[in-house]
Amino acid sequence: MKKIYIGLLFGLLTLNSCNKYLDIKPKGFTIPEALNDYKLLLNDQSLVRASPVYPNYLADNLQSGDPQDVQSAASFDYYDYVKKQLYSLAHGAIFEDGQYDPYWETAYSHIFTYNVIINNVLTSSDGSEAEKKRIWAEAKIGRAFEYLSLVNIYAAHYNPASADKDLGVPLVLQEDINQKYERVSVQVIYDQVLKDLNEALPNLSTTQSNKFQAVRFVGYSFLSRVYLYQGKFKEALENVKQALANNRNLIDYSLYTNKDKTTWGRVCLKTDNTVQFPDSRTNIEAVWSRLGTSSLGTQNAEFYASKELIDTYAKDLPAGANDKRYELFFCRDQASFGPNLVKFPGRVLYAPYVEFSTGFNTPELFLIAAEAAARSGNTVEALDFLNTLRNSRIENNRALTTSDPKVVLQLVLEERRREMPFTASDRLIDLKRLVIADNYKKSIKHPLADKVFEMESTDLRMVLPVPPKVLSLNPGIPQYER
Repeated sequence: MKKIYIGLLFGLLTLNSCNKYLDIKPKGFTIPEALNDYKLLLNDQSLVRASPVYPNYLADNLQSGDPQDVQSAASFDYYDYVKKQLYSLAHGAIFEDGQYDPYWETAYSHIFTYNVIINNVLTSSDGSEAEKKRIWAEAKIGRAFEYLSLVNIYAAHYNPASADKDLGVPLVLQEDINQKYERVSVQVIYDQVLKDLNEALPNLSTTQSNKFQAVRFVGYSFLSRVYLYQGKFKEALENVKQALANNRNLIDYSLYTNKDKTTWGRVCLKTDNTVQFPDSRTNIEAVWSRLGTSSLGTQNAEFYASKELIDTYAKDLPAGANDKRYELFFCRDQASFGPNLVKFPGRVLYAPYVEFSTGFNTPELFLIAAEAAARSGNTVEALDFLNTLRNSRIENNRALTTSDPKVVLQLVLEERRREMPFTASDRLIDLKRLVIADNYKKSIKHPLADKVFEMESTDLRMVLPVPPKVLSLNPGIPQYER
């Protein structure tokens, strides 16, 4: 395969730390030598800023506002070039020449930092061997997270029949950014992710000091997601049970309500409206917290929910029950974010104004467990996991009951869509993986005024292209024809 430059903004990566890829001590840089230096690197705030949300504009859960929409931020005219390209399901490039791609460049800049830690911390000058291995292992979790995110956005979904041939992403394991790197296969990336996870697992702590620390149950959570994506449902179920043994916490959404004339804090406790819905730093459901990026990362009040998504919240809802996710995080027909009421009759605006974690969370674990159990033929266990989650989300809920395996699986997949409609890029990834798992081909329709943009979920436009900045350095990079 052709060698390529990965095209990163490493000039932003000083982080009071190193330029180790040059193998010298450049003036103005400090090469990490002490263990504490590596701890500071690992805990740098920039590393917790993970996946931008703009790939959601390719999926089927959102709808733009009309040109000159009353909710201006949701208007298609208000969208920047990237969001317009994605929402209109355009062929070819998503970014303009020279434009920064926050997904690609943020991930690879994180990988650079993790590589510095992984390749050097074990020979740091102080600290115990166990502590060095713990830092090394946490960095391996971080690197694996970035690669799993990249390969699921910039490549075809994992298919055991073709993963060794499908184009993946560049695999960078050293700090030397002056090298050229191959665009390796999807299989190679998954193999590296699993290698990092399995090597890290025994060296991770069993206790968590904060939500951003990767500990052993984070490793099990991560493995369950990887195996779900690969269609290895037995392994997914085994690992997710290990994760849930350490954290089964779910928030009772019936304790919360909305208040008007505000944005952040509009979801609050019924008994005390000064207490906001917990963010990813304090949320008991957060297994390993990661935050969205500020660049192309906002979602609040920037799009409407698609009719199809809206309809899912009423589906399988018992009489007299209320899905609190729909009530709390969406505005129906109108919104009050300040002194003036904004009306958009017949439409539903997504506006939680809550900073959700884009890492690993217990609701996803319950859904992985339910899906893996359903696909393994254990409908009773699958429904138990599913109903446990629904009881925390639906006021006056009643348990779902059926013995039909196909119906159970459909219930689980619909619940997954309701629970994670705009978290990171989950819906886009699900649309891609269900083509492989179930031969499920979905027509994605994006309406705008009097026209509709449309494509099938099998279309290569579901794969984001290599950024133009990287292409300008490497015009011969192999690409998907999108």
